[in-house]
Amino acid sequence: MEKEMILHSLSWRFLTIAPCDAAEPWQLGSQNAATPIMQGIIYLHHDIFFFLILILVFVSRILVRALWHFHEQTNPVPQRIVHGTTIEIIRTIFPSIIPMFIAIPSFALLYSMDEVVVDPAITIKAIGHQWYWTYEYSDYNSGDEESLTFDSYMIPEDDLELGQSRLLEVDNRVVVPAKTNLRMIVTPADVPHSWAVPSSGVKCDAVPGRSNNTSIFIQREGVYYGQCSEIRGTNHAFTPIVVEAVSLKDYGSRVFNQLILQTN
Repeated sequence: MEKEMILHSLSWRFLTIAPCDAAEPWQLGSQNAATPIMQGIIYLHHDIFFFLILILVFVSRILVRALWHFHEQTNPVPQRIVHGTTIEIIRTIFPSIIPMFIAIPSFALLYSMDEVVVDPAITIKAIGHQWYWTYEYSDYNSGDEESLTFDSYMIPEDDLELGQSRLLEVDNRVVVPAKTNLRMIVTPADVPHSWAVPSSGVKCDAVPGRSNNTSIFIQREGVYYGQCSEIRGTNHAFTPIVVEAVSLKDYGSRVFNQLILQTN
């Protein structure tokens, strides 16, 4: 058993080429994007980081030149390039232009994240509890006899199988079809919660007394992990979220079987 675990760990680290859809040890950067919104977030991060590097290099060069030209022994008479009206004007105007290049794509991304699909194909309601989630597929609730509602609890560490992630795996995953417009309705049953899945670029707060909406369009099949990111007391981190994106055919068969199971 120990040998199998070692081989699995080595293969996971060196041979796996699957996208990163969950937090990994010593991970740097974001998880792989599964939605256009998350892809836009990553692109915006890279663009802003490019400007930050330019600013760092430019400011560092100015500081070094100022220290050199104002050193009494090395340069008794300082050059006017480091001290003058012209350079001060340039230093004031140029930094004010940079935020404009950052704000334009940032505003576009923010409006895209707030946009809710007018006619989504599927609507899912996530209800936050301490310490689990309840999911309701509203499109299939035709009555009390036929409804698709289930609870999603974290799997205890002692019950985890080989390859499952600690504090991230649940007993009932949220199964959704890939390449389909989805609408998530998030609301709490007790205290504030936050339904967050990093790979999807979704972080929707659940505020008591109201319902928040968000849209998701998952581009590829896979399993995406998240956690409730609202600090709300003890064990607040033990409320994981697992979204499994499957093909439309597989999704239809799963929903049909689940409806039959709950009806019986």
